[in-house]
Amino acid sequence: MTSVAEQTPPSDDWSALDGSHQRVAVEVLRFGPLPRAQLARRLGLSPGSLTRLTRPLVDAGLLVEGTPENNAEQPVRTGRPSLPLDVGPSEHRFLGVKITGDALFAVVTDLRATVLAEHTRPLPGTEPAAVVGAVADVTRLLRSGHPGVVGLGVGIGGLVVDRRDVARAHFLGWHERVPLADLLQDATGLPAVVDNDVRALTAAEHWFGAGRGLQSLLVLTIGAGVGCGIVVHDLVVEGAHGGGGSIGHRPVVSSVVCEDGHRGCAQGLVSSRAVSGTVAQALGRPVTYAEALRLAADGHAAARRVVDEAAGALGVLVADIANLIDPELVILTGDGIGLVDVARPALDAALSENRKAPLAPVPLDVRPFPFTEWARGAAAVAVQEHVLGRARAVSPA
Repeated sequence: MTSVAEQTPPSDDWSALDGSHQRVAVEVLRFGPLPRAQLARRLGLSPGSLTRLTRPLVDAGLLVEGTPENNAEQPVRTGRPSLPLDVGPSEHRFLGVKITGDALFAVVTDLRATVLAEHTRPLPGTEPAAVVGAVADVTRLLRSGHPGVVGLGVGIGGLVVDRRDVARAHFLGWHERVPLADLLQDATGLPAVVDNDVRALTAAEHWFGAGRGLQSLLVLTIGAGVGCGIVVHDLVVEGAHGGGGSIGHRPVVSSVVCEDGHRGCAQGLVSSRAVSGTVAQALGRPVTYAEALRLAADGHAAARRVVDEAAGALGVLVADIANLIDPELVILTGDGIGLVDVARPALDAALSENRKAPLAPVPLDVRPFPFTEWARGAAAVAVQEHVLGRARAVSPA
């Protein structure tokens, strides 16, 4: 039987790494620089096994030895200091694109999804050919300044299957399956991957953001709709049919009917369209979401009631999902996150009331990510595809 140490040494190509070498390299990518002793403990390896696995990675330049560091987990010893391991310098770049109903938000990142350049442009049309053409144009533009781009990731609001096909995207009017990854790969010549935009944002936060190092994480977004990304056992939940995290129509009350005809669902209460629409109905005139929040903050009775009900429903929703998966952290974001600023007491009260005892209070991190951060999420998915190949950091169900 071939031992871990006897497997074929990798090259500097991530795709050539076998499982054991890949596991070591990805751990350093996500959490490095790491002293060898700490890396061995994290992976459950003996010092000898770790040395045999890292030597070919260092020889190939995929990993490099950094400057001496004292490991905080170990007492300081005399003698030769430990050299932490980090990923080697790389010219590889990744392009991430977030698609909205009327615009493209694009970024170029490095291997750790650090944004190096960004670009925004209007979307010329919503039919698949127009979207593919616009992404191809942005790709050509950004590659002219960053020739090292080796992967393209796209985040889109909708049902995405196997990071390849868009089965449905209401905001673009797509109701039949679109093989978007294949179309983009043909148009750009780059390996392309597509994911639900909330799951892509979750992937970035899980690997390189506030959720780094956590085994469980919930990212909940509010805006025109309500979205959710879930990490369980260090894996982003995709679902068997691409529907992991589809919580927008989860019932939170028994009366309100949303635009899709679902009674009492989160989207019918919490989304920006629901809030502005309900306030508009109370006032008898059109009201924007920003105006609805402003009226509530100023003490307007009808607006205050609507906004507090929406925040309370959000609290019920967060508690419901938190009771199910018991996450270490919940991130609230989206372009409708102003609701939390205006009605945080109503959110906290509902969350506290509906959180099951004796579970600990839900840790909330409220952060208003701009759309460029969502594009960074798409780039992070491209990074994952590059370093993991088809063995992605996504659960099968």
